[in-house]
Amino acid sequence: MNNILAFNMSNPTDVAVQIAARVKARRLELNLTQEGLAARAGVKFATYRRFEQTGEISLRGLLRIGFALNALSDFDVLFTQKQYVSLDDVLNEQYVTRKRGKKNE
Repeated sequence: MNNILAFNMSNPTDVAVQIAARVKARRLELNLTQEGLAARAGVKFATYRRFEQTGEISLRGLLRIGFALNALSDFDVLFTQKQYVSLDDVLNEQYVTRKRGKKNE
């Protein structure tokens, strides 16, 4: 099951725990301790430890951690894809003609 599908089938708490697990895995890949990553990210050690255990952290804290892990660009894709309600919405969008500005005469 891919990560996008996993997010769609989870509740917010599950998603937060999954994100925390991914951060922990990245931290371990980089051979960093919890304390070391917390210091790099500028978040309190207790805050970081709680994040890994529960998935709870402020958005600002999560962004700081992302920056410290050189993964800030991963946030660029959040909320960027258009949400479709039906297949007709998808098909109708394909046939929309491009609008152009008027030429100056």
